[in-house]
Amino acid sequence: MPEKTGRNSQASCDDKEADEEGGGRLLQIWTPLSVEIYKHPKEERIARTWGTTAPGLPYVEESIAGSGNWLIGGDLEVIEPIKYHDGLDHFRLSPAQLREEFTRRNADAVFAFQLRNPVHNGHALLMTDTRRRLLEMGYKNPILLLHPLGGYTKADDVPLSWRMKQHEKVLEDGVLDPETTVVSIFPSPMHYAGPTEVQWHAKARINAGANSYIVGRDPAGMGHPVEKRDLYDADHGKKVLSMAPGLERLNILPFRVAAYDKTQGKMAFFDPSRHGDFIFISGTKMRTLAKNNENPPDGFMCPGGWKVLVEYYDSLSLAKDGKVPDVGI
Repeated sequence: MPEKTGRNSQASCDDKEADEEGGGRLLQIWTPLSVEIYKHPKEERIARTWGTTAPGLPYVEESIAGSGNWLIGGDLEVIEPIKYHDGLDHFRLSPAQLREEFTRRNADAVFAFQLRNPVHNGHALLMTDTRRRLLEMGYKNPILLLHPLGGYTKADDVPLSWRMKQHEKVLEDGVLDPETTVVSIFPSPMHYAGPTEVQWHAKARINAGANSYIVGRDPAGMGHPVEKRDLYDADHGKKVLSMAPGLERLNILPFRVAAYDKTQGKMAFFDPSRHGDFIFISGTKMRTLAKNNENPPDGFMCPGGWKVLVEYYDSLSLAKDGKVPDVGI
């Protein structure tokens, strides 16, 4: 490996010399006297995090089930930021860098929006409407932090490199305003742990300088891995955020449901009094259209962004080794 993460309780001189000889760099070291070792009660961890131990939880199978029986903790000193060399490192802004960028833009409010999917015009409506609401509250220059999740996601989610290209097209097509939008990768893996995980998502954005956080239905949720139902109540995420300790400084902004309005030919906020005028295009439906190289209704997603999504699914059928090819950014 060209770069190395220190995993032992201390880094020896031999380790450092080996790194220098191999052209690598020591990125992280444990402070020797701060190391703490714990048993790894996997079943308890899974039950407390997901509220179930049912088989088929994606992150459990990816990272917990096959892990060791011990956990190590303590003070970790970061020598320099980790580089992935995937063409996306310039999007991986640290919390300090994000705060500096918001200061440079003279932001008097920062509202964060997390997503693990391509941006459609319903998402954009939520973000632009949130900015409008903040302006009405008296803020002069609210800045959007578009903060896509950059760690592990399920196999059927669109890979990060393709999502970032799609997000760039959304900005190029003017769906979101580049002058009031900061795009940065949030490096956390996706646990799909619902109300438990959404607290981490919100608190992490405070550290990055956000004072408002947009939360929708079933945040960080997924379908039950065994039963035919959602794993979490769709409203519990936002309810938890309204009472979780440590979030008093964060303005939680629940968003209204957006759907495709056939009478206007665009995404709009759902009006129950004329429900027959609306079409709900699910993520599954969106993926099916893209896989079949079909177009969604005009106004669902900007043309440039939809083209990227179609290209991604085309690449799956062209990949001979079964792996998803990365796209250059």
